[in-house]
Amino acid sequence: MTEQTERPFAGAGHAPPGRPAAAPRRLGELRTWPRTFADRLTAPLPGVRGMTRLARERALRPNAEGLRGIHRLPYAPQPLPAVDSDTLAVTWAGHASWIVRIGGLTVLTDPVWSRRILGTPARITPVGVPWEELPHIDAVLISHNHYDHLDAPTLRRLPRDTPLFVPAGLGRWCRRRRFTCVTELDWWESAELGGVRFDFVPSHHWSKRTLLDTCRSLWGGWVIGDARGRRLYFAGDTGYGHWFEEIGRRYPGLDLAILPIGAYEPRWWLSDVHTDPEEAVQAFEDLGARAMAPMHWATFVLSAEPVLEPLTRLRTAWQRAGHPRTDLWDLPVGGSRVLDA
Repeated sequence: MTEQTERPFAGAGHAPPGRPAAAPRRLGELRTWPRTFADRLTAPLPGVRGMTRLARERALRPNAEGLRGIHRLPYAPQPLPAVDSDTLAVTWAGHASWIVRIGGLTVLTDPVWSRRILGTPARITPVGVPWEELPHIDAVLISHNHYDHLDAPTLRRLPRDTPLFVPAGLGRWCRRRRFTCVTELDWWESAELGGVRFDFVPSHHWSKRTLLDTCRSLWGGWVIGDARGRRLYFAGDTGYGHWFEEIGRRYPGLDLAILPIGAYEPRWWLSDVHTDPEEAVQAFEDLGARAMAPMHWATFVLSAEPVLEPLTRLRTAWQRAGHPRTDLWDLPVGGSRVLDA
């Protein structure tokens, strides 16, 4: 891989406890990656036998009873909160799409503003923030290349000089679409933009976009931090496993963990790659974060659990664990929250 002279994180004379020591990579750096990242898998991918069982059980979508709550899904679009360079605010646009405002920047995570994605019914709640109401987008973070997280029609709406931060191996896909500032990162690597640092961290997942590119690019989550030491963790798509404790050890004192709680049934099929609500609470505890915001539900019907079940189970698990109710930021689609100073 290409080496270069690095500069330290702005506002930090040295790495705080738990901060990985590596300096940020250069923005837009062209790098050479291995042909496959299959050695990073933490569980085997489903084979023909599993797919045959899934088809036989017809367990890919909720039954009629499970769909009855669609009209009660939490959807409450509101104007984006006013912010300044000292404000940390998050807005849930739906699924894994968040508008993160930190250090004076506006950052999108896994932006999907399309009504429909490949192989999935149309979204069951509208996007929480109309595209035309977004402020200037300073950066986009991508967790992995699955269609519900990497949406080409949405990215086409962006200026081609928008900085994209993507997993290792995904840069070529972005550059083919004429984006000019694409920064690819391996696990535990970081890059910096305008005093905000983006660290790419592991997840229990996989990647695939076509029949021929399984695990050809990496997958993971992001830790976003400003020069004042505020940090949030965006998990992307992940099953439960050992990485949460490791992330919490390397990044102590996370202010917010944004964690997936949906697309988990049937468990025999999805447990390795999608946390269920109880596992999300356990992941929050492993991370040692101060607050949690759930995502990856109430937007697309991707699996067999009833559409309202993820939030109900999450609230029950949260209460049983004894966590303060105010630390669960269970926002409606379109809702926002500003982190207290």
